[in-house]
Amino acid sequence: MYRSIDQKKTGIKLKTMLKESGYSVKYIQEYLHLSCPQSIYRWFKGHILPSVEHLCALSNLLGVHMEDLLVLQGQPITNSLKTTMNISGIKRLFSYMTLLSKAV
Repeated sequence: MYRSIDQKKTGIKLKTMLKESGYSVKYIQEYLHLSCPQSIYRWFKGHILPSVEHLCALSNLLGVHMEDLLVLQGQPITNSLKTTMNISGIKRLFSYMTLLSKAV
């Protein structure tokens, strides 16, 4: 038998990870091409889960695996972003440097 996703804890984790990464709700709304931010707030409150497509986009944005965005029933909320952000931040910096070198 498998464990289901804990929507409440997943919402808390998503909110924490996005806040720590410096992304605003407005930015996430625009990034995901959402017409309004209500669905993001519903994710944060644990009322609904993001679609697989949105989870994929968020995982790419944060530089983590999709599974790292989810919390299963009975699991504590662990924030893998702190260790992953260092790698993600380096990747982001490298991509900015690459863009800048092409612009020069």
